[in-house]
Amino acid sequence: MGGCTSKPSKPKGNHHNDYPTHPQPPKSPPPPSLLPPTTPFLPTYTPSPAHPTKPKTPSTPLRFLKKSFPPPSPAKHIRAVLRRRKPNKKAEKEAAAGIAETEEDEDGVELDKRFGFSKELRTKLEIGEEVGRGHFGYTCSAKFKKGEFKGQQVAVKVIPKSKMTTAIAVEDVRREVKILRALTGHSNLVKFYDAFEDHDNVYIVMELCEGGELLDRILARGGKYSEDDAKAVMVQILNVVAFCHLQGVVHRDLKPENFLYISKEENSLLKAIDFGLSDFVRPDERLNDIVGSAYYVAPEVLHRSYGTEADVWSIGVIAYILLCGSRPFWARTESGIFRAVLKADPNFNEPPWPSLSPEAKDFVKRLLIKDPRKRMTAAQALCHPWIQSRNDAKVPLDILIFRLIKAYMRSSPLRKAALKALSKTLTPDELFYLREQFALLDPKNGSITLENIKTALMKNATDAMKESHMLDFLLLKNGFRRILCSRIKRPSARSV
Repeated sequence: MGGCTSKPSKPKGNHHNDYPTHPQPPKSPPPPSLLPPTTPFLPTYTPSPAHPTKPKTPSTPLRFLKKSFPPPSPAKHIRAVLRRRKPNKKAEKEAAAGIAETEEDEDGVELDKRFGFSKELRTKLEIGEEVGRGHFGYTCSAKFKKGEFKGQQVAVKVIPKSKMTTAIAVEDVRREVKILRALTGHSNLVKFYDAFEDHDNVYIVMELCEGGELLDRILARGGKYSEDDAKAVMVQILNVVAFCHLQGVVHRDLKPENFLYISKEENSLLKAIDFGLSDFVRPDERLNDIVGSAYYVAPEVLHRSYGTEADVWSIGVIAYILLCGSRPFWARTESGIFRAVLKADPNFNEPPWPSLSPEAKDFVKRLLIKDPRKRMTAAQALCHPWIQSRNDAKVPLDILIFRLIKAYMRSSPLRKAALKALSKTLTPDELFYLREQFALLDPKNGSITLENIKTALMKNATDAMKESHMLDFLLLKNGFRRILCSRIKRPSARSV
């Protein structure tokens, strides 16, 4: 027969105060012999109705306060606010009167936010509705009221001066306008019209692209392009990037969001936009600031020593996304993405890669080589067999060829002989690239001179090339030496 237990009787006494005035020390736990035995499944003691005697652990006695703490005085907070406001009273008055456009950055350095742009935006343009918004500003549609572009629909990028809180931010805007103004004449480059400013904003007037971002089309296709469609996109991207690199400009933020289509048509022209992080760079110069978007940043950028090769890595990431619909490097955090970029290798084993052509995989792999010295240039990528299977893929002049020629001109006779011997080991793809570059230099009698190089550069030069001092770097006073190129010329007689 099982025993039963009765409810414990309530203690007698004053029921108006269940807690004693002075807390009593807790009772010590019963001796171990009174506790129920533990089991392998429950190694610790678990309270049970069958054992009303529960062990108690010592705890801090309850504390009773006669009155609560007084509320904090607001005087200290008000004084702190007044101290912060006091140094800026003069600046606020000047800003209200429109007298000055200078502020101080976080380090106390005065920022001059006067760019010298025209202030006649409202007289020349009729501003329309907002069409897009980014991290540092927004874009509106607009229409020219008068002048040679009267009635022309354009896009106006509005950058608030209030977001330019550092000298670097101010210089980035100044450099973006300079690069857009200097880079002209390429069909895959967004057209720049003019720049304006007022007390509050900087306005950059550009070509209106109504076809949406490349990213939108990738998402609309479910994240996967056919090889032919991916080639069409790659040819346009590589062409404009090779053009920028020849002018001495590195974009530093290439991603699908920064390529816009002119119209909604399927075969619409693609335009490169957003040169806010771009910079001028010479072939012998290395940049060291970490900029760009985490998924598309090159390993050498994270190592703080990079040049135009960093853009080619970003193109490789875009190509990977176009062909398989996923990113080659992924993690939940930005630091995790950076670790993957530095250490991990892209996956080419999962679908759809096994079903894609070997040329497509080789193309992407050669763009995503971690060593920038072994990575293809944009012009070399246009010579790749996967791209050359398209009839409209033209090879542009490559800045790398001038570096190689300059190195050859400075070489000793022994080194030149060694290079001539090594030229016999070149692959058909490498010979095709050299033959195309040699033809673009317009050789005379099987050789080229410094005059050929100068003519080829001036034919492709823009104001950006002058800003980057590319001509100063390449056209040093070495005299008009003849460079024998018989090995480069000879393959042109046969098909490669």
